Amino acid sequence: MAGMLVASILAIIVVAFTHLIVKIIKVKYTFWGFPESIYDKHWLLGHLPHYKVQGYLGKHYMDKLVEWTEKYPKMFLTWIGPATVRVILNHPDSVKQILRTADPKPVGYGQIYRHAIPWLGEGLLIAGGFKWKRSRHLLSPAFHYDILKPYVKVYKSCTDHLVQNIQTFADKKESVEVFGLVSACTLDIILQCAFSHQADCQNLGADNQYSKTVYSLTEEWMRRNASPWLYPDFIYFKSEKGKQYKCDCDYVHKIAEDVISQRKAHLKNEDISDGKYLDFLDIILTATDEDGRGMSMEDIRSEVDTFLFAGHDTTSSAISWILYSLAEHPEHQMKCQEEIDRVVSETESGELEWNDLERLEYLTQCIKEGMRLHSPVPSILRENQAPLTIDNHVIPAGSCVAISIYCLHHNPAVWGQNHMDFRPERFTKENIRKMDPFAYCPFSAGPRFNFSVDKSHQIERMQAAVMKTKTGIKLFASPR
Repeated sequence: MAGMLVASILAIIVVAFTHLIVKIIKVKYTFWGFPESIYDKHWLLGHLPHYKVQGYLGKHYMDKLVEWTEKYPKMFLTWIGPATVRVILNHPDSVKQILRTADPKPVGYGQIYRHAIPWLGEGLLIAGGFKWKRSRHLLSPAFHYDILKPYVKVYKSCTDHLVQNIQTFADKKESVEVFGLVSACTLDIILQCAFSHQADCQNLGADNQYSKTVYSLTEEWMRRNASPWLYPDFIYFKSEKGKQYKCDCDYVHKIAEDVISQRKAHLKNEDISDGKYLDFLDIILTATDEDGRGMSMEDIRSEVDTFLFAGHDTTSSAISWILYSLAEHPEHQMKCQEEIDRVVSETESGELEWNDLERLEYLTQCIKEGMRLHSPVPSILRENQAPLTIDNHVIPAGSCVAISIYCLHHNPAVWGQNHMDFRPERFTKENIRKMDPFAYCPFSAGPRFNFSVDKSHQIERMQAAVMKTKTGIKLFASPR
């Protein structure tokens, strides 16, 4: 009996090993001759060691991406172990081929988005095929541009709260960690605008547990992606980190379910036929398809979790990095302030309104340049459904293709050798007309302070689901 068991185990090992060898040979043959940094590649681990130098996806990895982009300006390969390859696209001519399609995100074994499903479910960020099309159809009214207009007052009231928080640090002449404050502000905005939900998340004394949990989830998501031995669920969720990830998922799910149940109870007593714009949650709670079927409770929660994450975390990352660049370059900060003061002085109410935003041309240039330079969403992945030909190389269907937004925005062949410089003039109307529409892909008022960088605080990028820093961004705020 024992002999049969040993023989069975050995047979399984031999079959698995043979399968791996065949896969390695097939993948190596398929991608033979593709541009890749061979000298930076480990014989067994591939480029995986670079993911972990200076922390997961830290400065070393970001520098390597730029280095490889300079060598291979159209695309290059990265290897996760001996048999898993990702095709990195980093040029407008390359990324447009995949962005013009409706190709799904890869969710197979070991793929990045698969590891986020316990958290975000199969919402719009992750779903593909029929499920994505149905959800997108049901939710299309929520993405109408006009829905944003009535919420300008919410933006302003939440931003006023943020300014008051910054004032507290300015009065004490202390540097302020803006990432946390801005994250609380954007969470406040998304809760009020998209979910008609009031929360006390901007109080300095409050423990903003939701934002902290989202930060932990994104960091752990990336850590697992860079650890192939943690890909099997039965291994990962038995580890301490896996158990914590599950607890964090349960926590954010509970927040989403509370928001949903409160809004559902409110809608029972509210007349939504009076022409009022419905917010995001109203729409997903009331939407039905041609057969009269709405979204399941699980689908609703997935969309709420996705929207809460994507709606506040990416925005807070963008704002924080833009503030950092303006603090680094006070001459641009001053020009933005002068423009805002001029536009505000020409309004009847003395406050910025929706129609005034398009008049803030220089501020818009700085915002776009900040998102180019720092790339709040560093990369997105697709699984191509048809072969792609790029630079005379044929990428077979079913490959994992990464649109590296960070590499695209730091490609010297596109932005010049000064791609690491903050230059808002790149986005003047004249320069935009000359620009390839796919060269810039960041993700698909009343300022009262001048900001300066706290030079005693070292800031280092960390690529997670959104661009983060290891220790936050600390700035000094001084009254004008």
